[in-house]
Order: sequence, then structure tokens, then C-alpha cells
Amino acid sequence: MLTEFKNLPEDSRIWIYQSNRKLTDDEVSEIEGKTATFLKQWTAHGSDLQAGFEIKYNRFIVIGLNQAIASASGCSIDASVHFIQSLEKDYKVDLMDKMNVTFYSGDYIAHKTLADFRKMAKNKSVSKNTVVFNNLVNTKEEYLENWEVPAKESWHNRFLS
Repeated sequence: MLTEFKNLPEDSRIWIYQSNRKLTDDEVSEIEGKTATFLKQWTAHGSDLQAGFEIKYNRFIVIGLNQAIASASGCSIDASVHFIQSLEKDYKVDLMDKMNVTFYSGDYIAHKTLADFRKMAKNKSVSKNTVVFNNLVNTKEEYLENWEVPAKESWHNRFLS
């Protein structure tokens, strides 16, 4: 059951998939349609799941699930992963690799491998104040409050001296 992302409760479970490149506006429009179609039929053990999504900065697909109505099961999570993998194939992007870092470089959103981010930290190209996207947030509330944060307030801090 599809609902608007803004209407999901604060304790909704969140999954964030970051693209290794900026998506075009046409791609975003297509992905929005495909994601809406997927979420309308997303179920767990035959029960409808109340879910919503948003696509931020033409780079992040954020899916939220109201677990007060029904929680995702192993099969429903598998279905969502298969859906995301289908988007990867259709748009030739990487959405599942958690070993990449996305951060602001001025007004630009940069995407680097973790190894490259470590090198940048060592070379002082990024600092504890560099705003990073903490894709490990688990709830809508954490997403709204702690997703775009200075690296010193995120797991990224371990790479900065």
C-alpha cells in the first residue's frame, strides 16, 4: 500500500540506496513510477505493507515502511532487494554497494569508494566538518535529523584524524 513519504510515522523503517552517479530527470521520473508500482503491491505474508518513498538529489532512493501496520519479512525484504537490483540493471547504476561514500564537496555531491575517501581524509581533502550522507540511519526520524551530517557525527569519523 503506497502512501506519501511525508505521511509515514517518524519510527518508520528506512532503507537508503545511493546511486554511484547522478540520475537524469527522465530516469528519476521513470524510477518514481516503477517504485510506486512496486510499493503498491509490496506485501509480507499476504499483508499489505504501508510504504512510501522519495528520491533525493537525483541520487538517493529512500524507501520507508510503517512497521506499526506490518513489518517486512525475509521474503518481502528479498523482493525489495530484487526490485532495486532490477533498477541497477535497467539504469546501469550501482545502488547496493555500501562501501561507497557520498558527501558534499562545495555545492556538488561527490561519490567515492571508501578507499578513495580514506585517501582524501589522509590528504586533508575532507575534514571532520565535511557533510556526509549517513546511509546507515534506520528510521525516518534518524533520516530527517541525522542523514546529512558533519563526518565527525557519523561512522565516517573513524577515517578522519
